[in-house]
Amino acid sequence: MRFTVLAGLFTFFMTMTTTAAIVIPPPPTVDAGGFLLLDHNTGHIIAEKNIDQRLAPASLTKIMTIYVVGKELQAGNISLTDMVTISEKAWAKKFPDSSKMFIEVGTQVSVSDLLMGIVVQSGNDACVAIAEHIAGSESAFASMMNAHAQNLGMSATNFVNSHGLHDADHFTSPRDMATLSSALIRETPEMYKIYSEREFTYNGIKQFNRNSLLWDRSLNVDGIKTGHTSDSGYSLITSATQGNMRLVSVVMGTDSERSRKAENKKLLRYGFRFYESVVPFQPNHIFANHRIYMGSKETVNLGINQSTSMTVPRGQADQLSASFELTSVLEAPMEKGTEVGLLSLTLDGETIATYPLVTLEEIQEGTFFSKAMDWINLQLGLE
Repeated sequence: MRFTVLAGLFTFFMTMTTTAAIVIPPPPTVDAGGFLLLDHNTGHIIAEKNIDQRLAPASLTKIMTIYVVGKELQAGNISLTDMVTISEKAWAKKFPDSSKMFIEVGTQVSVSDLLMGIVVQSGNDACVAIAEHIAGSESAFASMMNAHAQNLGMSATNFVNSHGLHDADHFTSPRDMATLSSALIRETPEMYKIYSEREFTYNGIKQFNRNSLLWDRSLNVDGIKTGHTSDSGYSLITSATQGNMRLVSVVMGTDSERSRKAENKKLLRYGFRFYESVVPFQPNHIFANHRIYMGSKETVNLGINQSTSMTVPRGQADQLSASFELTSVLEAPMEKGTEVGLLSLTLDGETIATYPLVTLEEIQEGTFFSKAMDWINLQLGLE
Protein backbone atom coordinates (compact mmCIF):
# COMPACT_ATOMS: atom_id res chain seq x y z
CA MET A 1 0.00 0.00 0.00
CA ARG A 2 1.54 3.33 -1.02
CA PHE A 3 0.62 6.97 -1.54
CA THR A 4 2.15 9.06 -4.31
CA VAL A 5 1.55 12.31 -6.19
CA LEU A 6 1.27 12.11 -9.98
CA ALA A 7 0.60 15.13 -12.22
CA GLY A 8 -0.94 17.03 -9.32
CA LEU A 9 -3.36 14.21 -8.50
CA PHE A 10 -3.30 12.19 -5.30
CA THR A 11 -3.19 8.51 -6.20
CA PHE A 12 -3.79 5.61 -3.84
CA PHE A 13 -3.23 2.01 -4.84
CA MET A 14 -4.90 -1.00 -3.26
CA THR A 15 -3.86 -4.39 -4.65
CA MET A 16 -5.92 -7.29 -3.42
CA THR A 17 -3.68 -10.25 -4.32
CA THR A 18 -1.40 -11.44 -7.09
CA THR A 19 -1.64 -14.98 -8.47
CA ALA A 20 -0.69 -16.74 -11.67
CA ALA A 21 -2.85 -15.79 -14.66
CA ILE A 22 -5.39 -18.32 -15.96
CA VAL A 23 -5.34 -18.90 -19.71
CA ILE A 24 -8.67 -18.12 -21.40
CA PRO A 25 -9.10 -19.55 -24.92
CA PRO A 26 -10.53 -17.37 -27.70
CA PRO A 27 -14.29 -17.50 -28.33
CA PRO A 28 -15.60 -20.32 -30.51
CA THR A 29 -16.14 -19.86 -34.22
CA VAL A 30 -19.81 -19.18 -34.88
CA ASP A 31 -21.33 -19.78 -38.31
CA ALA A 32 -23.77 -16.87 -38.51
CA GLY A 33 -24.26 -13.51 -40.17
CA GLY A 34 -23.69 -11.87 -36.80
CA PHE A 35 -23.60 -12.89 -33.15
CA LEU A 36 -23.07 -11.53 -29.66
CA LEU A 37 -22.66 -13.05 -26.19
CA LEU A 38 -23.59 -10.63 -23.40
CA ASP A 39 -23.35 -10.78 -19.61
CA HIS A 40 -26.81 -9.47 -18.71
CA ASN A 41 -25.83 -8.34 -15.21
CA THR A 42 -22.85 -6.23 -16.27
CA GLY A 43 -23.46 -5.38 -19.93
CA HIS A 44 -20.05 -6.84 -20.82
CA ILE A 45 -19.74 -8.32 -24.33
CA ILE A 46 -17.83 -11.61 -24.07
CA ALA A 47 -17.84 -12.55 -27.76
CA GLU A 48 -19.01 -10.84 -30.94
CA LYS A 49 -19.03 -10.65 -34.73
CA ASN A 50 -20.72 -8.10 -36.99
CA ILE A 51 -22.73 -6.83 -34.04
CA ASP A 52 -23.67 -3.53 -35.72
CA GLN A 53 -24.50 -5.00 -39.14
CA ARG A 54 -28.06 -4.40 -40.28
CA LEU A 55 -29.88 -7.71 -40.52
CA ALA A 56 -33.51 -8.77 -40.99
CA PRO A 57 -34.87 -9.76 -37.56
CA ALA A 58 -37.85 -11.88 -38.71
CA SER A 59 -39.78 -12.99 -35.60
CA LEU A 60 -37.13 -11.59 -33.25
CA THR A 61 -39.23 -8.46 -33.87
CA LYS A 62 -41.82 -9.91 -31.48
CA ILE A 63 -39.48 -9.30 -28.53
CA MET A 64 -40.12 -5.58 -29.02
CA THR A 65 -43.84 -6.22 -29.43
CA ILE A 66 -43.89 -7.95 -26.04
CA TYR A 67 -41.69 -5.23 -24.51
CA VAL A 68 -44.20 -2.57 -25.60
CA VAL A 69 -47.08 -4.64 -24.19
CA GLY A 70 -45.20 -4.95 -20.91
CA LYS A 71 -44.71 -1.20 -20.70
CA GLU A 72 -48.38 -0.56 -21.49
CA LEU A 73 -49.42 -2.99 -18.76
CA GLN A 74 -47.10 -1.28 -16.26
CA ALA A 75 -48.56 2.11 -17.19
CA GLY A 76 -52.09 0.83 -16.65
CA ASN A 77 -53.13 1.57 -20.23
CA ILE A 78 -54.25 -2.03 -20.81
CA SER A 79 -54.83 -5.10 -18.65
CA LEU A 80 -54.34 -8.84 -19.09
CA THR A 81 -58.10 -9.35 -18.92
CA ASP A 82 -58.92 -6.94 -21.75
CA MET A 83 -60.90 -8.68 -24.49
CA VAL A 84 -59.65 -7.89 -27.98
CA THR A 85 -62.01 -8.15 -30.96
CA ILE A 86 -60.13 -9.78 -33.83
CA SER A 87 -60.22 -7.69 -37.00
CA GLU A 88 -60.00 -8.97 -40.53
CA LYS A 89 -56.46 -7.57 -40.74
CA ALA A 90 -55.44 -9.75 -37.79
CA TRP A 91 -57.31 -12.82 -39.01
CA ALA A 92 -55.22 -15.99 -39.09
CA LYS A 93 -56.01 -16.69 -42.75
CA LYS A 94 -54.35 -13.41 -43.68
CA PHE A 95 -51.00 -15.07 -42.85
CA PRO A 96 -50.68 -18.13 -45.11
CA ASP A 97 -47.54 -20.25 -44.72
CA SER A 98 -46.42 -18.36 -41.61
CA SER A 99 -46.64 -18.89 -37.88
CA LYS A 100 -49.98 -18.04 -36.34
CA MET A 101 -52.16 -18.52 -33.27
CA PHE A 102 -55.25 -19.37 -35.37
CA ILE A 103 -57.49 -16.63 -34.05
CA GLU A 104 -60.74 -16.08 -35.96
CA VAL A 105 -62.18 -12.82 -37.25
CA GLY A 106 -64.91 -11.34 -35.06
CA THR A 107 -64.03 -13.38 -31.97
CA GLN A 108 -62.79 -11.90 -28.72
CA VAL A 109 -59.45 -12.99 -27.26
CA SER A 110 -57.92 -11.88 -23.97
CA VAL A 111 -54.64 -9.95 -23.89
CA SER A 112 -53.28 -12.77 -21.73
CA ASP A 113 -54.00 -15.37 -24.42
CA LEU A 114 -52.62 -13.13 -27.16
CA LEU A 115 -49.35 -12.82 -25.21
CA MET A 116 -49.07 -16.61 -25.07
CA GLY A 117 -49.87 -16.78 -28.76
CA ILE A 118 -47.10 -14.31 -29.58
CA VAL A 119 -44.40 -15.76 -27.32
CA VAL A 120 -45.03 -19.50 -27.51
CA GLN A 121 -46.71 -19.89 -30.90
CA SER A 122 -44.99 -16.91 -32.57
CA GLY A 123 -48.37 -15.89 -33.94
CA ASN A 124 -48.21 -13.13 -36.52
CA ASP A 125 -52.00 -12.80 -36.25
CA ALA A 126 -51.77 -12.27 -32.48
CA CYS A 127 -49.18 -9.53 -33.04
CA VAL A 128 -51.51 -7.56 -35.31
CA ALA A 129 -54.41 -7.99 -32.89
CA ILE A 130 -52.43 -6.68 -29.89
CA ALA A 131 -50.97 -3.84 -31.98
CA GLU A 132 -54.44 -2.69 -33.01
CA HIS A 133 -55.70 -2.96 -29.42
CA ILE A 134 -52.89 -0.78 -28.07
CA ALA A 135 -52.35 1.76 -30.84
CA GLY A 136 -55.39 1.54 -33.13
CA SER A 137 -53.37 0.36 -36.11
CA GLU A 138 -50.24 -1.62 -36.76
CA SER A 139 -48.46 1.38 -38.30
CA ALA A 140 -49.14 3.44 -35.17
CA PHE A 141 -47.87 0.56 -33.05
CA ALA A 142 -44.69 0.40 -35.15
CA SER A 143 -44.12 4.07 -34.27
CA MET A 144 -44.34 3.12 -30.59
CA MET A 145 -41.86 0.30 -31.18
CA ASN A 146 -39.40 2.70 -32.78
CA ALA A 147 -39.81 5.21 -29.96
CA HIS A 148 -38.95 2.55 -27.41
CA ALA A 149 -36.03 1.41 -29.57
CA GLN A 150 -34.69 4.97 -29.62
CA ASN A 151 -35.03 5.24 -25.83
CA LEU A 152 -33.03 2.03 -25.45
CA GLY A 153 -30.28 3.30 -27.76
CA MET A 154 -31.04 0.84 -30.57
CA SER A 155 -29.46 3.00 -33.27
CA ALA A 156 -29.35 0.33 -36.01
CA THR A 157 -33.03 -0.63 -35.80
CA ASN A 158 -36.22 0.33 -37.62
CA PHE A 159 -39.55 -1.45 -37.28
CA VAL A 160 -42.41 -1.25 -39.77
CA ASN A 161 -44.59 -4.04 -38.37
CA SER A 162 -45.22 -5.96 -35.16
CA HIS A 163 -44.40 -9.48 -36.40
CA GLY A 164 -41.24 -9.35 -38.52
CA LEU A 165 -42.42 -10.54 -41.94
CA HIS A 166 -39.99 -9.22 -44.50
CA ASP A 167 -39.86 -5.56 -45.44
CA ALA A 168 -36.80 -3.78 -46.83
CA ASP A 169 -37.21 -1.02 -44.26
CA HIS A 170 -37.49 -3.44 -41.34
CA PHE A 171 -34.07 -4.17 -39.83
CA THR A 172 -31.97 -4.41 -36.68
CA SER A 173 -28.53 -5.59 -35.50
CA PRO A 174 -27.20 -8.23 -33.08
CA ARG A 175 -26.14 -5.49 -30.64
CA ASP A 176 -29.60 -3.91 -30.69
CA MET A 177 -31.28 -7.28 -30.19
CA ALA A 178 -29.06 -7.97 -27.18
CA THR A 179 -29.90 -4.53 -25.78
CA LEU A 180 -33.64 -5.16 -26.25
CA SER A 181 -33.53 -8.68 -24.82
CA SER A 182 -31.64 -7.53 -21.74
CA ALA A 183 -34.11 -4.65 -21.26
CA LEU A 184 -37.06 -7.06 -21.52
CA ILE A 185 -35.56 -9.29 -18.80
CA ARG A 186 -34.66 -6.38 -16.53
CA GLU A 187 -37.62 -4.03 -17.01
CA THR A 188 -40.58 -6.34 -17.69
CA PRO A 189 -39.89 -9.54 -15.72
CA GLU A 190 -43.55 -10.61 -15.83
CA MET A 191 -43.41 -10.60 -19.61
CA TYR A 192 -40.12 -12.49 -19.66
CA LYS A 193 -41.58 -15.31 -17.55
CA ILE A 194 -43.80 -16.26 -20.50
CA TYR A 195 -40.73 -17.14 -22.60
CA SER A 196 -40.08 -20.27 -20.52
CA GLU A 197 -43.49 -21.73 -21.41
CA ARG A 198 -43.01 -24.77 -23.63
CA GLU A 199 -46.49 -25.13 -25.10
CA PHE A 200 -49.82 -23.38 -25.52
CA THR A 201 -53.18 -24.58 -26.80
CA TYR A 202 -55.66 -22.23 -28.42
CA ASN A 203 -58.70 -22.96 -30.57
CA GLY A 204 -58.07 -26.67 -29.97
CA ILE A 205 -54.60 -26.47 -31.53
CA LYS A 206 -51.56 -27.25 -29.37
CA GLN A 207 -48.29 -25.67 -30.46
CA PHE A 208 -44.83 -25.94 -28.93
CA ASN A 209 -42.29 -23.21 -28.27
CA ARG A 210 -39.84 -23.09 -31.18
CA ASN A 211 -36.90 -22.45 -28.82
CA SER A 212 -35.79 -26.09 -28.50
CA LEU A 213 -33.06 -25.18 -26.00
CA LEU A 214 -35.82 -24.94 -23.37
CA TRP A 215 -35.71 -28.75 -23.35
CA ASP A 216 -31.91 -28.97 -23.08
CA ARG A 217 -31.01 -30.25 -19.61
CA SER A 218 -27.34 -29.27 -19.90
CA LEU A 219 -28.22 -25.56 -19.81
CA ASN A 220 -30.66 -23.60 -17.67
CA VAL A 221 -32.27 -21.77 -20.61
CA ASP A 222 -35.44 -19.81 -19.79
CA GLY A 223 -35.93 -17.85 -23.06
CA ILE A 224 -36.03 -16.19 -25.47
CA LYS A 225 -37.05 -16.18 -29.23
CA THR A 226 -36.55 -17.76 -32.62
CA GLY A 227 -36.85 -16.08 -36.00
CA HIS A 228 -36.89 -17.22 -39.61
CA THR A 229 -37.74 -15.97 -43.07
CA SER A 230 -36.16 -16.81 -46.40
CA ASP A 231 -34.47 -13.41 -46.35
CA SER A 232 -33.19 -13.45 -42.75
CA GLY A 233 -32.14 -17.08 -42.42
CA TYR A 234 -32.52 -18.80 -39.06
CA SER A 235 -31.98 -16.76 -35.91
CA LEU A 236 -32.22 -17.44 -32.19
CA ILE A 237 -31.75 -15.38 -29.06
CA THR A 238 -31.32 -17.35 -25.85
CA SER A 239 -30.84 -16.49 -22.21
CA ALA A 240 -29.63 -18.84 -19.51
CA THR A 241 -28.44 -18.67 -15.91
CA GLN A 242 -25.72 -20.37 -13.92
CA GLY A 243 -25.37 -19.36 -10.30
CA ASN A 244 -25.59 -15.56 -10.17
CA MET A 245 -24.64 -15.16 -13.83
CA ARG A 246 -27.11 -14.62 -16.69
CA LEU A 247 -25.98 -14.67 -20.30
CA VAL A 248 -27.81 -13.46 -23.39
CA SER A 249 -26.74 -15.05 -26.66
CA VAL A 250 -27.78 -13.55 -30.01
CA VAL A 251 -27.20 -15.58 -33.18
CA MET A 252 -28.60 -14.18 -36.43
CA GLY A 253 -28.52 -15.50 -39.98
CA THR A 254 -27.61 -19.18 -39.73
CA ASP A 255 -28.57 -21.69 -42.42
CA SER A 256 -30.81 -24.05 -40.43
CA GLU A 257 -32.79 -24.60 -37.23
CA ARG A 258 -30.16 -27.07 -36.10
CA SER A 259 -27.37 -24.60 -36.69
CA ARG A 260 -28.96 -21.73 -34.76
CA LYS A 261 -29.46 -24.07 -31.78
CA ALA A 262 -25.92 -25.44 -31.92
CA GLU A 263 -24.28 -22.02 -32.25
CA ASN A 264 -26.22 -20.59 -29.29
CA LYS A 265 -25.38 -23.61 -27.17
CA LYS A 266 -21.72 -23.24 -28.10
CA LEU A 267 -21.64 -19.61 -27.01
CA LEU A 268 -23.47 -20.18 -23.73
CA ARG A 269 -21.18 -23.04 -22.76
CA TYR A 270 -18.11 -20.93 -23.51
CA GLY A 271 -19.37 -17.98 -21.48
CA PHE A 272 -20.28 -20.01 -18.41
CA ARG A 273 -17.09 -22.10 -18.56
CA PHE A 274 -14.58 -19.28 -18.85
CA TYR A 275 -16.22 -16.17 -17.33
CA GLU A 276 -18.07 -15.15 -14.20
CA SER A 277 -20.02 -12.17 -12.86
CA VAL A 278 -18.54 -10.79 -9.65
CA VAL A 279 -19.29 -7.91 -7.28
CA PRO A 280 -15.93 -7.22 -5.60
CA PHE A 281 -17.17 -4.17 -3.70
CA GLN A 282 -20.61 -3.25 -2.40
CA PRO A 283 -21.99 0.31 -2.25
CA ASN A 284 -20.59 2.35 0.67
CA HIS A 285 -17.47 0.15 0.89
CA ILE A 286 -14.75 2.37 2.41
CA PHE A 287 -11.66 2.50 0.22
CA ALA A 288 -9.79 5.05 2.29
CA ASN A 289 -10.00 7.35 5.26
CA HIS A 290 -8.42 10.37 3.57
CA ARG A 291 -7.13 13.69 4.92
CA ILE A 292 -9.56 16.61 4.64
CA TYR A 293 -8.70 20.22 5.50
CA MET A 294 -10.69 23.00 7.16
CA GLY A 295 -13.08 20.43 8.65
CA SER A 296 -14.51 19.32 11.97
CA LYS A 297 -12.67 16.03 11.39
CA GLU A 298 -9.17 15.43 10.03
CA THR A 299 -10.21 12.60 7.72
CA VAL A 300 -13.20 11.59 5.59
CA ASN A 301 -14.32 8.15 4.42
CA LEU A 302 -14.13 7.74 0.65
CA GLY A 303 -15.75 5.06 -1.48
CA ILE A 304 -18.45 4.42 -4.07
CA ASN A 305 -22.25 4.56 -3.85
CA GLN A 306 -23.03 1.90 -6.45
CA SER A 307 -22.46 -1.80 -7.02
CA THR A 308 -19.29 -2.83 -8.85
CA SER A 309 -20.79 -5.72 -10.81
CA MET A 310 -18.41 -6.82 -13.58
CA THR A 311 -17.44 -9.72 -15.82
CA VAL A 312 -14.01 -11.29 -15.36
CA PRO A 313 -12.29 -14.45 -16.57
CA ARG A 314 -13.29 -17.27 -14.25
CA GLY A 315 -10.90 -17.66 -11.33
CA GLN A 316 -9.27 -14.23 -11.73
CA ALA A 317 -11.44 -12.14 -9.42
CA ASP A 318 -8.73 -12.21 -6.75
CA GLN A 319 -6.34 -10.48 -9.16
CA LEU A 320 -8.44 -7.31 -9.39
CA SER A 321 -6.69 -4.11 -8.34
CA ALA A 322 -8.45 -0.96 -7.18
CA SER A 323 -6.98 2.54 -7.33
CA PHE A 324 -8.39 6.02 -7.07
CA GLU A 325 -7.39 9.54 -8.00
CA LEU A 326 -8.56 12.71 -6.30
CA THR A 327 -9.18 15.72 -8.50
CA SER A 328 -8.09 18.22 -5.83
CA VAL A 329 -7.18 18.66 -2.19
CA LEU A 330 -10.21 17.91 0.00
CA GLU A 331 -11.56 20.89 1.94
CA ALA A 332 -14.62 21.19 4.18
CA PRO A 333 -17.49 21.79 4.23
CA MET A 334 -18.37 18.75 2.12
CA GLU A 335 -21.71 16.94 1.84
CA LYS A 336 -22.08 13.17 1.84
CA GLY A 337 -22.00 11.82 -1.71
CA THR A 338 -19.81 14.61 -3.10
CA GLU A 339 -17.82 13.38 -6.09
CA VAL A 340 -14.12 13.94 -5.41
CA GLY A 341 -12.33 11.67 -7.87
CA LEU A 342 -12.37 8.47 -9.87
CA LEU A 343 -12.06 4.84 -8.78
CA SER A 344 -10.53 2.44 -11.30
CA LEU A 345 -10.57 -1.36 -11.26
CA THR A 346 -7.86 -3.10 -13.26
CA LEU A 347 -7.00 -6.67 -14.20
CA ASP A 348 -3.59 -7.59 -15.58
CA GLY A 349 -2.81 -3.90 -15.98
CA GLU A 350 -5.94 -3.19 -18.04
CA THR A 351 -8.69 -0.92 -16.72
CA ILE A 352 -11.98 -2.82 -16.88
CA ALA A 353 -14.28 -0.46 -14.95
CA THR A 354 -14.36 3.07 -13.52
CA TYR A 355 -16.70 4.61 -10.93
CA PRO A 356 -17.10 8.06 -9.35
CA LEU A 357 -15.29 8.28 -6.00
CA VAL A 358 -17.48 10.00 -3.41
CA THR A 359 -17.46 11.02 0.22
CA LEU A 360 -19.36 8.56 2.40
CA GLU A 361 -20.06 11.08 5.16
CA GLU A 362 -20.73 14.76 5.67
CA ILE A 363 -17.88 16.91 6.98
CA GLN A 364 -18.68 20.31 8.44
CA GLU A 365 -16.34 23.27 8.83
CA GLY A 366 -13.91 23.14 11.73
CA THR A 367 -13.16 25.76 14.35
CA PHE A 368 -11.40 29.00 13.49
CA PHE A 369 -8.17 27.73 15.10
CA SER A 370 -8.18 24.35 13.32
CA LYS A 371 -8.94 26.01 9.97
CA ALA A 372 -6.06 28.46 10.51
CA MET A 373 -3.64 25.62 11.24
CA ASP A 374 -4.79 23.70 8.16
CA TRP A 375 -4.36 26.82 6.00
CA ILE A 376 -0.79 27.23 7.23
CA ASN A 377 0.00 23.57 6.63
CA LEU A 378 -1.34 23.78 3.10
CA GLN A 379 0.64 26.90 2.30
CA LEU A 380 3.84 25.36 3.64
CA GLY A 381 3.15 22.00 2.03
CA LEU A 382 3.66 20.21 5.33
CA GLU A 383 0.89 17.66 4.70
